[in-house]
Amino acid sequence: MSTERAADQVAERLTALDELLRERHGLLTVMDRIVALHGTARMIRSETGADSGFVADLEAPDQAVVRWMSGTRTNQLQNLVVPVGQGIGGRVLASGSAVRVGDYISSSAITHHFDVQVRHEGIGGMVAVPVIGRDGRTVAIAYAAMRQATSFGDVAVEKMLDIADQASTALRIADAVEATKSDAVAAERQRVQSALHDSVGALLFLIGVQVRDLHQSVQDNPPLVDRLRRLESDVSAASAALRESLLVMADTAPERALAVEIAEYTRSFEARTGVPARFVELATVAALDAERTALLVAVVREGLLNIEKHAKPHSVIVSLGTADSGGVHLVVADDSIEDGPDSPSSGLGVKSLSERAIRLGGQVSLIRDEDGGSTLRCWLPQ
Repeated sequence: MSTERAADQVAERLTALDELLRERHGLLTVMDRIVALHGTARMIRSETGADSGFVADLEAPDQAVVRWMSGTRTNQLQNLVVPVGQGIGGRVLASGSAVRVGDYISSSAITHHFDVQVRHEGIGGMVAVPVIGRDGRTVAIAYAAMRQATSFGDVAVEKMLDIADQASTALRIADAVEATKSDAVAAERQRVQSALHDSVGALLFLIGVQVRDLHQSVQDNPPLVDRLRRLESDVSAASAALRESLLVMADTAPERALAVEIAEYTRSFEARTGVPARFVELATVAALDAERTALLVAVVREGLLNIEKHAKPHSVIVSLGTADSGGVHLVVADDSIEDGPDSPSSGLGVKSLSERAIRLGGQVSLIRDEDGGSTLRCWLPQ
């Protein structure tokens, strides 16, 4: 290959690289809100020939703040709060249209709340236009300024409006990118949440079950019983802390926390036993007080534990909803066709839950179905 040919190829590659870098810069400009607005301030100078350009972002429907500047001599305008109706930017907010003045300090078309800042910056003529969002409302204000008295003509105003349109498009793209990022973060949070639930949550549950089983078999050894009680308490505290963390990660509203926790216990049961388990929320249940919430969660936990210890089901259904007579109705049902070694209805756990429910004006019952399965029911008044 000749030296001249090699040089041509290098030049072509450098040209292609320059084009890619320009495209990357342009893409970054519209993918980031701050970069987009800062770029708008620079574009105002390059496109209109103004001495300075700056952009104010809306922080409230009736207030903007100057954030991004290009070509300014001082920091007098930095973070300047512009309420609706005040100065040239405030007039733009009020009217939703372009406003121009030949000499800011002497103009009678605007208020003079910001004359001190304008004098320090040495501004004469100025034009400001709204940046309109998708909903037709002003989302930012674009300014162009000269250091001497200048009459901005229609051509300059049209250029500013065109720049504002480009800024509006860039902001919409930036907002869409930000929403995509938020979705990605939410998806990752959900993935981590599921992984923690299926691993740590299931492990803690299994340890708790084993500790309770040991507790029943060593009643004649008081020191060991005491140690097991402490261990059971520690496991319970760890499980509660994990559930709280999972609820925070799920970004769940308070009225949804009960349903989320029940769903977690149901998924944990399925992961632990391999038995298909499904949680069905028949109706949205309004937020309950801590005592009622704790009781319903305890019913689910006891019901699933009974099934795991005493039954051989093909599937399990947990349902939560509102009862026709009012209140909250919770059911844990399995379709086992074989009786376990002992009757689940004789367990102390269910009796204890029933006593707690009675104190709250509700009831808990566990019955054997005719086809061999069992159904644990809980009803509580709201």
